[in-house]
Amino acid sequence: MGGVSRRAFAVAALSALTMMPSASAAPVPSGTPAPPALPGPAAPARRAGTAMRGMWLATVANRDWPTRAGLRASEQRAELVEHLDTAVRHRLNTVFFQVRPTADALWPSAHEPWSEYLSGSQGRDPGWDPLGTAVREAHARGLELHAWFNPYRVATHDDPARLLPSHPARKHPEWVVPYSGKLYYDPGLPEVRAFVQDAMLDAVEKYAVDGVHFDDYFYPYPVAGQSFDDDRTHGAHGSGFSTRAAWRRHNIDLLVRETAERVKKVRPAARFGVSPFGVWRNAATDERGSDTSAGVQTYDDLYADTRKWVREGWIDYIVPQLYWNIGLDAADYAKLLPWWAEVATGSRTQLYVGEALYKAGAPAQPAAWQDPAELSRHLTLAARYPQVRGHVFFSAKDVAEDRNGAMARVTADHYTRPADTPR
Repeated sequence: MGGVSRRAFAVAALSALTMMPSASAAPVPSGTPAPPALPGPAAPARRAGTAMRGMWLATVANRDWPTRAGLRASEQRAELVEHLDTAVRHRLNTVFFQVRPTADALWPSAHEPWSEYLSGSQGRDPGWDPLGTAVREAHARGLELHAWFNPYRVATHDDPARLLPSHPARKHPEWVVPYSGKLYYDPGLPEVRAFVQDAMLDAVEKYAVDGVHFDDYFYPYPVAGQSFDDDRTHGAHGSGFSTRAAWRRHNIDLLVRETAERVKKVRPAARFGVSPFGVWRNAATDERGSDTSAGVQTYDDLYADTRKWVREGWIDYIVPQLYWNIGLDAADYAKLLPWWAEVATGSRTQLYVGEALYKAGAPAQPAAWQDPAELSRHLTLAARYPQVRGHVFFSAKDVAEDRNGAMARVTADHYTRPADTPR
């Protein structure tokens, strides 16, 4: 899971911020057979297999859903149900539904306003309950529904006056840090950490969600020439840490551990997971890191020690965003996959792999992504590693559009039978 969902931002983050060159790949061979037709959206009566087969359904900036703000409630509901039916047609078993994109809510929240991505105006009641509907309709189709939250993003602009007067960020301006044209809650403030957990747990208490899901945004992605101004917070709360970076990582560790504990208390059956940027650290930075040369490292730049969360078993599952093709010099999918498999070995945390379906067939992407078999090869490679328990595709709109048939190819090659729930 910036202005375009965790992945809408990720498109920019993965290209501009990673500063990775395009990989060379063979052109799509002529005569590539068309993928077979898919079955209709009937819910399976019986399933086989236990792997995760998921897709993210992004709502920030109306990335996937609804197609535009201000649609009638019946139109929004119909579009949502169609995404769930699409998941069933491709024999998926889980939908990660973004329900708190920018310190707002896609349910009647006790803490935060209705999302502007529904009605076009923050705080305006859309006339229905998207999260409640999503849970009910997903379960009716045999799908799990994980509620996807962005913890700290307040707005995709930097003008607090554009927020409702009743918005918590207006009531507590000391909680907010403007950075790179956006507004963020300050992760170093204990009261912020408590509030965002309360806001998220409101949904977990009210709805029978199968999971609680964080995207890759903790401290914001770095922007050259700009700094995240948490001097006052660090001065008040950062004593006892050798560096500000160590203190920031501690803040994110606390968010993850506390959220995990609270989810288990509120809804014991729900699982808690995170989908971080795919590079923890480069081996040139840390010998424990991956054989990559990424321009962003979650440990150093987002202050998220994702490797530790897995090794310590703090989270139920992790979905690293391995959004690169096989053979890319700077971040080779075929090298990152075994690195993450090794990290997960011996841990209670289950490993799923985030897949860049949005790149498949996109004109701006290199030749590897024009080949409809690229993603299928990812799953074939992952099958060699028993630690990999499934895959999640970004994102729902791309599953539906399936520009070059890559998703249909995955379904035909790997999802020949209906899926069981990913437990």
